[in-house]
Amino acid sequence: MSDTLPYAQLDWDEQGRPYSRHYDDVYFSRTEGTLETHYVFIEGNRLEQRFAALQGHESLLIGETGFGTGMNFYCAWQAFAAHAPSTARLHFISVEKHPLSHADLSRAVQLWPELAEFWQPLLAQYVAVHQGFQQFSFAEGRVTLTLMIGDAIEQLAQLDAPVDAWFLDGFAPAKNPDMWNPALFAQLARLSGPGTTLGTFTTTGWVRRGLAEVGFKLHKVPGLGKKWEVARGHYQGEPAAPGAPWYARPASVGQARQALVIGAGLAGSASANSLARRGWQVTVLERHAAVAQEASGNPQGVLYLKLSAHGTALSQMILAGFGYTRRWLQQLQRGHDWDACGVLQLAFDAKEAERQNKLAAAFDASLLRTLDQQQAQQQAGIALPCGGLFYPEGGWVHPPALCRAMLQHPGIDLLTHSDVLQLRRVDGQWQAWAGERLLASAPVVVLCNAAEVQRLLPEAVLPLKRIRGQITRLPATATSQTLGTVVCADGYLAPPRDGEHTLGASFDFHSQDLAPTVAEHQSNLELLQAISPDMAERLNVAALDPVHLQGRAAFRCTTPDYLPLVGPLADSAAFDQAYASLRKDARHVPDTPCPWLDGLYINSGHGSRGLITAPLSGELIAAWASGEALPLPRAVAEACHPNRFLLRRLIRGK
Repeated sequence: MSDTLPYAQLDWDEQGRPYSRHYDDVYFSRTEGTLETHYVFIEGNRLEQRFAALQGHESLLIGETGFGTGMNFYCAWQAFAAHAPSTARLHFISVEKHPLSHADLSRAVQLWPELAEFWQPLLAQYVAVHQGFQQFSFAEGRVTLTLMIGDAIEQLAQLDAPVDAWFLDGFAPAKNPDMWNPALFAQLARLSGPGTTLGTFTTTGWVRRGLAEVGFKLHKVPGLGKKWEVARGHYQGEPAAPGAPWYARPASVGQARQALVIGAGLAGSASANSLARRGWQVTVLERHAAVAQEASGNPQGVLYLKLSAHGTALSQMILAGFGYTRRWLQQLQRGHDWDACGVLQLAFDAKEAERQNKLAAAFDASLLRTLDQQQAQQQAGIALPCGGLFYPEGGWVHPPALCRAMLQHPGIDLLTHSDVLQLRRVDGQWQAWAGERLLASAPVVVLCNAAEVQRLLPEAVLPLKRIRGQITRLPATATSQTLGTVVCADGYLAPPRDGEHTLGASFDFHSQDLAPTVAEHQSNLELLQAISPDMAERLNVAALDPVHLQGRAAFRCTTPDYLPLVGPLADSAAFDQAYASLRKDARHVPDTPCPWLDGLYINSGHGSRGLITAPLSGELIAAWASGEALPLPRAVAEACHPNRFLLRRLIRGK
């Protein structure tokens, strides 16, 4: 399947209403509009009553086929805001094969000025919307929107979510028969359970029969306006069969939504924020005097997407994580805390040029496009040795600013100078100790302290490794400030922030010393020479003495397969015993429950991609801990799961 993103091709009638050229059909009625949405979907699923009945931090999850202009989402959010208690949450998941461009969406929503308080927040965040799962957060975290961009059946097959109500929308079966088929109905049933309801415009006989065959009981009711009849129903079939037990959801901690997060870098800040927005009280323990003092402390990090044209789990995670981070950055001060100046990856040899051409053929031009040498130089504002691949939505970020923004939540308590040396499990609580001093305790703990996780859990099978990296800070000159984009080859150079360019970063697999070295400053200057001799001249590199250069070193934390470790942790010894049969037959799936270390989670191993993967991984942690829909395809969540290394060890007979 190609990962290109075909935007909806629209025509507009004399009243400013959109019409799909692809499906030769309208997006909504020309007369009733929002009235139909309320009747068929809001009333059809009894949502006002169900919103009002939500208790505590309960969440109601709506699944939709066909996001279109988002009208159903705005109306659902409006009903939720009017009827739900202040602590409840709404999660709206919608699949859309042909999303509207920002310009078209902005034009369409003007039809509903009475819904402006619900569509304006979406327009503000409607950036970097690409293939796959794209997560948005509104109303201080009370409302989550997950757009699944792509074919409905393919996307729903990857979803792990307990859906409470279905909006079966999209274009009519006669116009869009590829969607309305038994494969779709099977996915709806898989994601449904006792109490799941359904509303739809269509009363087509074969659609009703197909839904009945998978367990939905439907009945027709009078329609609205020109629509004579619509259908409502509920699921009365069997629950979906559980998957492999080592990827099953751990038991919930119940109503005590309290958590410890160890580490206040990107992973820790994101995990704390995602939990706090779901009503958790979070204590963040940081051993330094301030946040983002280690790998997340560089003055500039790059939003660089190292993708594969083959749709790997890592590529899917990067694409989803990139969009999530970019939407977060909209809240920060552009120019000082971040800048969407774009990222240019130079095609420095024939092999790299071939790789870039494959990517350009696989992805939409709004995500990346190839530039020849002249185009690249015009984009960068400096002379370059070659063209390359340009990511127009990329740029640089000041990671400490992002960490601080994520930790600014009333549900988060940050404790600095808190070096956790030991974890103990006592009476259902995880206790964090610094020698003889108890720092804090909670039923849930999330380990976000990079490779230091191994020190706290010496028995765990977590193959994290540290790679030293050093950046060099170069004072901007009058001529260097023409640099208009991040430029990458084996290293990277960013446009100036606070009068300095960031150049880096080295890779050292052996040194454990964090003191910057002259040799690595010299190595970084050589990287700059390879990126652009012109820029090296503009920065007066020949006159610089590496002995006097400023910079910093930190450890990246990565894994053997370059995917992060994100999710709940099992007792490794008990895991080996429970699934010992895998040593003899890797295809055998025992039905033994996974021996979880109750309430223990990890978010680590992001390597040099932390700006893109760590924030969304915070959402994944919160979804695991809260029993909510996963913000990534299930296969990607499993590919990042800590249990993967326990499984591999067993299967290899170790």
